[in-house]
Amino acid sequence: MVSTNSFKTGMTLLLDGKLQQIIDFQHVKPGKGGAFVRSKLKNVETGKVIDHTFRAGIDVEQAIVERRDLQFLYREGDDFVLMDAESFEQQHASSAAMGDAVNYLREGDTVQVSFFDGRIVGVDLPASVELEVTHTEPGVSGNTATSATKPATLETGLEVQVPLFIDIGEKIKVDTRSGSYMSRA
Repeated sequence: MVSTNSFKTGMTLLLDGKLQQIIDFQHVKPGKGGAFVRSKLKNVETGKVIDHTFRAGIDVEQAIVERRDLQFLYREGDDFVLMDAESFEQQHASSAAMGDAVNYLREGDTVQVSFFDGRIVGVDLPASVELEVTHTEPGVSGNTATSATKPATLETGLEVQVPLFIDIGEKIKVDTRSGSYMSRA
């Protein structure tokens, strides 16, 4: 149990049987009435963000989430097989548990995985990844002055909008938060 007076950004709580991570919080002491804590909480499993208000000084159940670096080995049907580099223990994770990481992971990549009660509840990706373009329409010379874009399929199957000068075989940088093209790698 942790008091609302001890909240920290990034702390994980167990509310109504759901894992919630504190994104932002603010202690408020109005002129009239009792103090309270206004917070933004992100559901660890679904990614949904909610606003929640707690009375100041109450105890909330804290969830201990373990984070470990795992290497993505391969896909097995809908499951992802991940390996701990230190113990060589393999973990199976469903596509739902992997979240948006399924669009950015290549075999051999290392990611930080969050565990709660021995099960995978989330994956932390870097801010950007470098992926190779496997399919796109040919670039047309002279069309670089405008900000026109075209669809491109990347090696993980993700489709992003890229500038007209990008060709098949080029590596590009993709923002993992928005899924958009950033630059050539």
